[in-house]
Order: sequence, then structure tokens, then C-alpha cells
Amino acid sequence: MIRSILAAAGVAVALSGCALLSSPDPVQLYRFGSPDAVAIRAVADPVQVKLRAVEFPQESQGDRLLGVTGTQAAYIKGARWVSPAAQLYADSLEGAFAGQARAVRLIGRRELTPTTRVLDIDVRSFETRYDDTGGVPTVVLSARARLLRFPERSVEAEQAFEVRQPATGNRIAAIVDAYDVATRDLNARIVAWTDANATGD
Repeated sequence: MIRSILAAAGVAVALSGCALLSSPDPVQLYRFGSPDAVAIRAVADPVQVKLRAVEFPQESQGDRLLGVTGTQAAYIKGARWVSPAAQLYADSLEGAFAGQARAVRLIGRRELTPTTRVLDIDVRSFETRYDDTGGVPTVVLSARARLLRFPERSVEAEQAFEVRQPATGNRIAAIVDAYDVATRDLNARIVAWTDANATGD
């Protein structure tokens, strides 16, 4: 009797150990912004514009995809960005300037080139919005851009941007595709606005 009780206890301990050591649910990694090399557009006598560190909302700046339904927010299960969203976005913005700008040259975060213009980007929302639970979501990106004269720090131009890109379905791959399209749209608008408002000395 004692042996059977000990044996049963041993099996229970072994099973609980298996449960504790079981593999977590798999998480697929995604990215937005083109991973390919960007063809750099040659700009004659460009206005040098320094990009400040891009500000991101705390709930969206990491590697998880934020979903919002009404007043409720939760991270989308089973998917993460391959790097923090704030980093991926800043990289995609620099790539957009390199390939699309006609009047300015963006001085990246790692460059030390002196400049008299600073571009300040404050991303206000970077999220997946649902009208109702289980419905097809819309990716919503909004940002405020300010072009500053340096070292005076006076504001030369300021503009708010918003992009809404519906996903083609309530699937992670479709949502990620919507982020990619929305990011390219937002970046193109910011590049065009900066080109139009940056002026030489």
C-alpha cells in the first residue's frame, strides 16, 4: 500500500514537472518597413536636417502589437515585432528620406554632421483598432512633426499626421501588412512635408 502511494506521488511529481517545463505557445516574429537596401536619391545642395530620437507611446514602443477595442487594450497573442517598434519605425523613416527626399538630407541618429535644422517626430498612436471584438481591424498611426531651427530651437513648421489602414482580415499576417502599408504612407507624407518646409540659410 505504501509503495503504491509513493509510486503515485512520484508520478504526480513527474507530471507536474513536465507541466512546468512544457514549451510556451509559439510566437511568430514580424517586421514592417522594407528590410531591403534603399536606393539613395542624390540631392543637389541639400538642406541638412538632423533627426531627433523618435518619441513613441510607452504601450506601443516595445515588440508587442497593441490591439484596442473601445476603452479596452490588450496585446495581440502569438505575434511580436522582430525589434522594438520604435526602432523599426525610426529605421523605416530614415530609409524613406534616403530614397524619397528631394530637398533635404536627413542626418541620422548615429551621425555627427552639424546642421541648422532639427526634425522632431512624436508618434502619438501606433495601434490596431477594432470596432468590435473579432471584427476586421484598422491600423491607426498618428504623429506630430516639428521642424526646428538650431541652435535657436524656434519652430519653423509643425504638422499633425494620421493614417488609417484597414487590414484585409482579422489575421496576424493581414494586420502586419496593414502596418507596413500605413508606415510607408505616413513616412511619405512626413518626407514631402519636410521637403516643402525646410529652407536653406
